[in-house]
Amino acid sequence: MVEELVAAGIALASAGALYVMAGARVVKQYERGVVLRLGRLMSAPREPGFTMIVPGVDRMRKVNMQIVTMPVPAQEGITHDNVTVRVDAVVYFKVVDAADAVVKVEDYRFAVSQVAQTSLRSIIGKSDLDDLLSNREKLNQGLEVMIDSPALGWGVQIDRVEIKDVSLPETMKRSMARQAEATRDRRARVINADAELQASKKLAEAAQAMSDQPAALQLRLLQTVVAVAAEKNSTLVLPFPVELLRFLERSGLQAQARTEAYERRGAAAGPGAGPDVRPEAVDPGPAPATAPRSAQPSAAPLSGTAPGAEAAAALEELPEAEQLP
Repeated sequence: MVEELVAAGIALASAGALYVMAGARVVKQYERGVVLRLGRLMSAPREPGFTMIVPGVDRMRKVNMQIVTMPVPAQEGITHDNVTVRVDAVVYFKVVDAADAVVKVEDYRFAVSQVAQTSLRSIIGKSDLDDLLSNREKLNQGLEVMIDSPALGWGVQIDRVEIKDVSLPETMKRSMARQAEATRDRRARVINADAELQASKKLAEAAQAMSDQPAALQLRLLQTVVAVAAEKNSTLVLPFPVELLRFLERSGLQAQARTEAYERRGAAAGPGAGPDVRPEAVDPGPAPATAPRSAQPSAAPLSGTAPGAEAAAALEELPEAEQLP
């Protein structure tokens, strides 16, 4: 009898141990336990730690509450400005309500993935290529709102959405490269033109200063000679001032004009007038006060005398120092 009681106690203890082992559960810190008793949801999820369920009656499903990183497969679409692109993204989300994540959606991970793909396609169709390349922050915010709207009913909160890469066709890449090259060329030309404008203003100021002080031009010429000679060249290039060329040109024109005037004056005097006298070369000086009357040329022409003879006689009366050879 005693043996039977002992055997029954041992069997009962074994059954109790098996029951406890079958109903014992451990929920980790980053998890929540959703218990369904006979298919009906219990009031609140189980907190982290040791918990018990009724074996064969309760079923507990553990839900991870950590932030999940889910890559969105690359989606190919046509932008608003008719450019074919291929865009991929990544979604960061977490479960905020474990009961809704278990009851209201079959697989919340798969649901979030599909919503992210459709939202990404919609964003591609509504955006321009320039926005996809340079204004991604605004597109990320819009994509986050589009995914978060249906996910809130599933107990899931979208933490962040990022567009990772935008793949363009090769033809579009070449076109953009040409556009960038043309833009940089335009900037370089504008900068060069601005530099030329500033340099021209400074050169104009320097020219004005040198025109006020002619010696500055000579000093600048000497500095140029020193700079050229420092290169140890066998040939020395000496710049010639333009002002000197202009002075020589003006002198030549004046000499030519005087020569033509002398020729016209000699032609008007006649063939027997003798050698032409140049007024610029003759400097008679002040006439003596006691000059004899016979030395002064007569103002009235002699009767019967040719105009050429009168000019020759007047020329002979001049001092020898005043006559030209």
